[in-house]
Amino acid sequence: MSMSGAEFSGVGEDPRIFRNVCRDRILKDMLKPDKDKENKSAWKVLIMDKFTVKIIGYACKMAEITDAGISLVEDLFKRREPMPSMDAIYFLQPLKENVIMLLSDMSGRCPLYRKAYIFFSSPIPKDLVTYIKNDMSVIPRIGALREMNLEFFAIDMQGFVTDHDMALTELYSANGHNSKNFNDTISTMAIRIATTFASLKEFPCVRYRAPKSADPSIAPKFDMVPKWLANAVYEIVSKYKSTIPEFPQKETCELLILDRPIDQIAPVIHEWIYDAMCHDLLEMDGNKYIYEVSKAGSDPEKKEALLEDQDPLWIELRHTHIADASERLYEKMNTFVSKNKAAQLSRDGGEVSTTDLQKIVQALPQYSEQVEKLTLHIEIAGKINKFIREYGLRDIGQVEQDLVFGDAGAKEVINILRSKQNMSQENKLRLLIIYAIVCPDKFEGDKGDKLMQLAKLPSDDMKVIKSLQYLVGSDAKKTGRAGGFSLKFDAQKKKNTGVRTERQDGEEGWALSRFFPLIEELIEKLSKGELPLNEYPSLSEPSPTAQGTAQSGSAAKPAQNPQPMSRRSRRTPQYAKSRNSDDGQSSDSAVLRHASGDFKRLGNRIFVFMVGGATRSELRTAHTLTMKLKREIVLGSSSIDDPPQFISKLKSLGPS
Repeated sequence: MSMSGAEFSGVGEDPRIFRNVCRDRILKDMLKPDKDKENKSAWKVLIMDKFTVKIIGYACKMAEITDAGISLVEDLFKRREPMPSMDAIYFLQPLKENVIMLLSDMSGRCPLYRKAYIFFSSPIPKDLVTYIKNDMSVIPRIGALREMNLEFFAIDMQGFVTDHDMALTELYSANGHNSKNFNDTISTMAIRIATTFASLKEFPCVRYRAPKSADPSIAPKFDMVPKWLANAVYEIVSKYKSTIPEFPQKETCELLILDRPIDQIAPVIHEWIYDAMCHDLLEMDGNKYIYEVSKAGSDPEKKEALLEDQDPLWIELRHTHIADASERLYEKMNTFVSKNKAAQLSRDGGEVSTTDLQKIVQALPQYSEQVEKLTLHIEIAGKINKFIREYGLRDIGQVEQDLVFGDAGAKEVINILRSKQNMSQENKLRLLIIYAIVCPDKFEGDKGDKLMQLAKLPSDDMKVIKSLQYLVGSDAKKTGRAGGFSLKFDAQKKKNTGVRTERQDGEEGWALSRFFPLIEELIEKLSKGELPLNEYPSLSEPSPTAQGTAQSGSAAKPAQNPQPMSRRSRRTPQYAKSRNSDDGQSSDSAVLRHASGDFKRLGNRIFVFMVGGATRSELRTAHTLTMKLKREIVLGSSSIDDPPQFISKLKSLGPS
């Protein structure tokens, strides 16, 4: 008996998927540009700087790099042994210090390598080209000198970051508006965004969030960020039409540039999808999860697991509700055991445990990799469900979502702060941040201080909530009194500024899944041609080919009333009983399987870039809307932030 492909399915290898395009550019255009002409036994050395090594690390596996003829990967700034019989491929940022090291390697009587094939991650300044040409001993040893235009990290099949982790502070803080960092951040961010379009040979119709101020000439700098970034990107990409062969002359896709002020709730609310909960509740180092494995007669052994696209179970579960993920894992485990006699003999009886799975691995070594993955995710889901119970997250999450949709107010917030004495400081602060965004009037004067006292939070945490005004717009700066509090966008706004309208599609089947990031509405409106130009101006008239021709597969359905909680299974956590019938469409693996098969039939791409950090729920939106809209959605951002990271950045926004 073998584990079926349906149970452990992976991502399709369609070459048009965003990250696969990036990978192929590295493997085919840079590492093996003339593979048909080359001697297959000619190994090469790959030399990178600290930035470009990350670009390749996100896009390719080490085995793929080796298969492309690379025998050794080296750091540009570390001492290296001469290899005069081998060619070297340099993949570098176009910086003077990098060029100096390159020339040092290849100049003189005894160069380190036979030939240098040089690839820069973005356009190289003319002065650096001249600097290289002036070294006459190096010129004959250069086999190629090209601009790859690949200066972003492809962190997901449909997502990238520009590695501007401090963009929120550098662009929106009270202290940073006049600093040189502001202009440098906008400039480098624009270059890196533009290289995504160079890599994909796409020419975007660029739109952006309009400044909130009626008079842009007096608007604070941070309110102008999307407009200035949009202009910078469009200027760079327009030049590609004459500098990059076969680059489109008309718009082929859409780019919407947003910033964190459009949705301040998404980074702090408790999300209930598997991916978000892993990064919110567990100790993670990027995508690396560290855990312990107990072995009989020995001390627990520490192990590391990467939660990434190469793990088919992760791909299937990451965008599902934690309750759905838990059920699927136990169903897979029980199905495997019930269909395999050797596995049944390895059990101690009763329910299948992770210890049973370890015995199964010993009895069935041919299934060790699959069972180990299953064991890992069962442990992760179990740990998350344990924290949900211990931290009382079901009740906290209910109040959070009720606040967002206008179904809760001061009474519910005060009740939960009084009743949950063991509520963590972070969870109290996250709840009050949401409350301040939805009901800013409740924090004016000394009201906010009283709420902080009730929550038993230090006065320093009030600075976090006051820092929200730097993500609002010009009126906060204009009307906010010294030491006062203001989150008012404009005079027309109602008191409950953050309340959003509940979706009417009836798609979600799990409790505590009402919340959705606002970019979901914006992307759908953009795809339908309904995004208001006065709120999201365009830098050019979109051509008919820029907008996708594919329409949503079904019309919006009327909202269904929540049904009484049904007993789905004994293992379904009580907080997550189904509200509606389970239609089976929430699986990310199903989306990906369909996406892989139907990719050539999708309409033109939509790119969304979030300045100031995107969330995992927003990354999930890119995946789920891809098949709904029949257009590949690619989400870019300055960084991907989990709630603790975002709160830490909020603290740094206020005056020092």
